[in-house]
Amino acid sequence: MEMNTYQKEAKATAIYPNDGNITYLALALCGEAGEVADKIKKVLRDKQGQFYAPDIAAIALELGDVLWYAANLANAIGYTLSDIAEINLQKINSRVQRGTLHGSGDNR
Repeated sequence: MEMNTYQKEAKATAIYPNDGNITYLALALCGEAGEVADKIKKVLRDKQGQFYAPDIAAIALELGDVLWYAANLANAIGYTLSDIAEINLQKINSRVQRGTLHGSGDNR
């Protein structure tokens, strides 16, 4: 599926207070990312880090929720997912070219 098509469809299913509430969307995105991390944590704790098909499927479902909120947050700030992807790749490629991929800080 094309990212911007997904973004439009995600917006059409939004039932949160759809007033461009950036704070709500950011908090929801963090919550969903936490659910991804929790699924992985439980595999590490309970299955000695051995990922099985049901674990991977559960993680994929949670990643879908992350994507849904990311798409709607991008929309709320006036960007398409394609815009976000392009901006991100430009940032990463610039870091690679400048030898600053490793390290910390936003503006390295």
